[in-house]
Amino acid sequence: MANVSTLRFGAQTDEVTSLLRIVNMVRIGEAVTRPEIGRVTGLGRGVVAQRVDRAVEMGFLEDAEFAPSSGGRAPRTLRFRAERGRLVVCALGGQHIHVGVTDLNGEILHEAHRSWDISSGPEETLATATSMVDDLLGAGDGTPVWAVVVGLPGPVDFETGRPVAPPIMPGWNGYDVRTAFEQRYDAPVWVDNDVNLLAAGERARRRDEGVDLIYCKVGTGIGAGLVSHGRLHRGANGAAGDMGHVRVPGAEHVCRCGKIGCLEAVAGGWALVRDARAAIDGGATGALADAVAAGSELTLEGITLAAARGDALAISLVQASARQVGEAVAALVNMFNPSVIVVGGAVASTGELFLAEVRHRVYELSLPLATRDLVIKTSENDTREPVRGGVDLAQEQLFEVSLPRWFAEGRPTVAAVHGLSG
Repeated sequence: MANVSTLRFGAQTDEVTSLLRIVNMVRIGEAVTRPEIGRVTGLGRGVVAQRVDRAVEMGFLEDAEFAPSSGGRAPRTLRFRAERGRLVVCALGGQHIHVGVTDLNGEILHEAHRSWDISSGPEETLATATSMVDDLLGAGDGTPVWAVVVGLPGPVDFETGRPVAPPIMPGWNGYDVRTAFEQRYDAPVWVDNDVNLLAAGERARRRDEGVDLIYCKVGTGIGAGLVSHGRLHRGANGAAGDMGHVRVPGAEHVCRCGKIGCLEAVAGGWALVRDARAAIDGGATGALADAVAAGSELTLEGITLAAARGDALAISLVQASARQVGEAVAALVNMFNPSVIVVGGAVASTGELFLAEVRHRVYELSLPLATRDLVIKTSENDTREPVRGGVDLAQEQLFEVSLPRWFAEGRPTVAAVHGLSG
């Protein structure tokens, strides 16, 4: 690596600022030739050449193929060396673990998925997750890990990387998830709520829009990821978007969090299973009831499949859930005024059956101005979405937030990225 001691990174000189900007411009494709860089930045040709040469010496950029000629000599393009590092995403759900390894551009190289109960506790869960990551990295060529993103199905203090009183994660409260991964992979780690990863994935599709977006996940639990002007909004303590524990007027069911009448206890997946069992025990008939009578286990997946096939009981349960979720989302719309609402999760996988009820309640209860340009849609329902969202979060933190702190090292370090001394 080139000697960079002459660059006063801590002082954030004009030289350093322009160098960082050029690396990021090439990385995201904003400008990929020296003339384009000069036009976008306003820097002279000699200065651009000097900055590009330094970025090449440091290993961030390299010359690539020639661009089409516009009449004179064809300029050579530059490329960001995305192969220099790996990004690791570990998405933990209530009932699964999904891990992925990508290059620095987010190209998924390896991934794995397995069923897992998050209530098994942090030690056993993280041991399983890191073992899965180790297997994926072992299949690669030894390229170092530059960042790890971990998604958890509960509230997370983003600054410390610790879960905070997660209702479905016994034993996880305050657990130091970040350090467990940093010590294993010698790379900076960010820990966030799983719905924020999904919101980040949707944001990535609209990166140029500075979007205001709500991602509403309705699965076993219920949560929302909020994106404001292109930035994830986590709140003061990481609790923003925890709509599953908003009180539903008149509801008396006990929630898994211990409170009475939470939205999740009325409309979440586990509540649908509870209500389906009560209805069948009370004499409800149909395909779902017949399957249970024949010995099939009553599950959320079974309810959503039965709804898609026209079972009256399952349809009524899904629609009742959608109405309650729609009322909660309508309140968010009035307060947050998003341009896009994306609905995902196992319950929402029933598609238009669920979405139509949500739309109806949102447009009925929200202010006309807040819904004038509002788009409400289902998610892409792609199993890779948590990985893509985690990659988007990693790229944001590495290259937009912390880059000035670690750039001089040539690769991110835990101490530099998190601003630690010593």
